[in-house]
Amino acid sequence: MQKTTLLFSIFFLILSSCGVKTTQALISDGNYDGAIDRAVEALRSNKDSKGKQDYVYLLEEAFAKAKERDLRDLEMLSKDANPANAERIYNTYLQLNNRQEKIRPILPLKLIKQGKNAYFPFDNYSDQIVNSKNVLSKYLYENASALLKSNNKMDFRKAYDDFAYLESINPGYKNTKKLMDDALFKGTDFVDVYAKNETNMVIPKMLQEDLLDFKTYGLNDKWTVYHSVRQKNTTYDYSLIINFRDILISPEQIKEKEFIKERQVKDGVKTLLDSRGRPVKDSLGKEIKVDNIKTLRATVYEFRQFKSCQVTAKIDYVDLKTNQLVQTFPISSEFVFENIYSNYKGDRNACEDNYQNYFSKRAVPFPNNEQMVFDTGEDLKAKLKDIIVKNKFRR
Repeated sequence: MQKTTLLFSIFFLILSSCGVKTTQALISDGNYDGAIDRAVEALRSNKDSKGKQDYVYLLEEAFAKAKERDLRDLEMLSKDANPANAERIYNTYLQLNNRQEKIRPILPLKLIKQGKNAYFPFDNYSDQIVNSKNVLSKYLYENASALLKSNNKMDFRKAYDDFAYLESINPGYKNTKKLMDDALFKGTDFVDVYAKNETNMVIPKMLQEDLLDFKTYGLNDKWTVYHSVRQKNTTYDYSLIINFRDILISPEQIKEKEFIKERQVKDGVKTLLDSRGRPVKDSLGKEIKVDNIKTLRATVYEFRQFKSCQVTAKIDYVDLKTNQLVQTFPISSEFVFENIYSNYKGDRNACEDNYQNYFSKRAVPFPNNEQMVFDTGEDLKAKLKDIIVKNKFRR
C-alpha cells in the first residue's frame, strides 16, 4: 500500500512539474492569457498547498504582464484616434474585465514563504466598457448604413454582419433589427430555376416538378434562395437551367439461360466397406460408420427481364445581369429495371441457399417508358445537388 502511495505521489509531482513548465513557456511566448487559464485551472483545488505555490507566482506574473500590455495598447489606440479602432478598444476593455472575473473566484491566494497574499490590482472598467460600446455602436451603425447605399451585394452582406454584431452587443440599438433585415434581403442572390427539353421525348411532368422542387434539396442558405416559380417584386440575379439533352431507352429484353447445378449433402450414415465389400471394424471389433454422401442434381432455367434508361442533361448557370453563361456542367443518370426468376427440374436443393429466392419469383410487367424516365429522378437529384453544393453562384 505504501509503495502504491509513493508511486502515485511521484506521478503527481511529475505531472505538476510538466504543468508548471508549460505555464512558464506560455509566459515566455507572450501568451499571458493562456498561462492564466492553466494556472487558474490548477488552483481550483488545493490552492493553498505547497505544491501549488509555483502556479500562484506564475499567475501573479502573467496577470501583471497581460494587464500592462492591454493598457499600453489602449493608450496607443486612443492617441491614434482612428474610428476603426473602436472594436479593438471595446474588446480590450472586455478582456481586462473578464480576466479579473476569471481570477476573482479563487482569491485570496497565499504566498507561503512571504506570509502574505498574492497581489492582483483589480480595477473597475464598467464606465470604459459602456463608453467604448457606445462609440463602437455608433461606428458600426454609421458604417453599415453607408454600405447599404451601395449597389454591391457583397457590401450589403458586410452591412448585415455589422448590424448583426451591433445587435449582439447592444440589442435594440435604434432601428438596427430592421436595417439588418434590409441588408439580408439586398445581399441575397435570387436564383430562377427551370427546365428545358431538348430531346425528342416527353419529359414526365412529375419528374420536372420533382427536380425543380428545391425545398427538398435543403440548398437555400442565408445568401442564396432558389425559386422554381418566379415571385412578384423579386429581381433575379441568376438562372439555373436544367437542359435535358438526350433520353435513351433500351428495348424490353428477356434472356433465358439453362444450366445444371450439383451439390453433395449428407444423408445419414453407412458402414465403411473395404475393397472386397466387407465391413471395416475398429480395434474393439465394432463396425466403423461414415457419412453417407448423396449428390443432388437440378436443371435450372433462368429468365432475366431487363430494360434500361439513360438521361443526359447539362446544368447552365446564367448571370441575368449580363445575360452571360457563367458555368455549365454535364450530368447523366441511368436507371436499370431487372427482374430474375427461375424454374427447375430435379432437386431445387442442389442450388445454393441464396439462389432459392429466384424460384418463388415470376415474370412482372415491364415499366413503360415514362416510368423509366421518372425513375432516373432520384439519381439526377442527387447529382444536381452535388453540383450546386460544390459550385456556388457567387464565390
